[in-house]
Amino acid sequence: MNNHIPISDRTFEFAVRISKLCSYLDKQPGTPRLLAAQLFRSGTSIGANIEESRSAESDRDFISKQSIALKEAKETRYWLKLLIKSEMMSEEKILSLLDECEQLIKIIAKSIITTKEKLKK
Repeated sequence: MNNHIPISDRTFEFAVRISKLCSYLDKQPGTPRLLAAQLFRSGTSIGANIEESRSAESDRDFISKQSIALKEAKETRYWLKLLIKSEMMSEEKILSLLDECEQLIKIIAKSIITTKEKLKK
């Protein structure tokens, strides 16, 4: 799948896809517009925090930035699921985004665990 693509590239491409979805949602009346703002903030923040973690001053700083990225990814997953369950978007249209979000959560969580284990040594 996307395993050979660097996490920074994956999160950037994810942010692009989120931006396009939010642009569509923003053109809809009512609640979709409100959700678009929330989704945009969390969905684009993942990659921004991953980028910051690449310039971390220490392993603890790296863990901190990655942890923020993980929280933002989990929030993004929440908004995507809400869009589906509230029937503002069909599952088929955003299932691949939700799947990528799940994969990013796993990758970032593993990165945090690996770095924490490194600190224990």
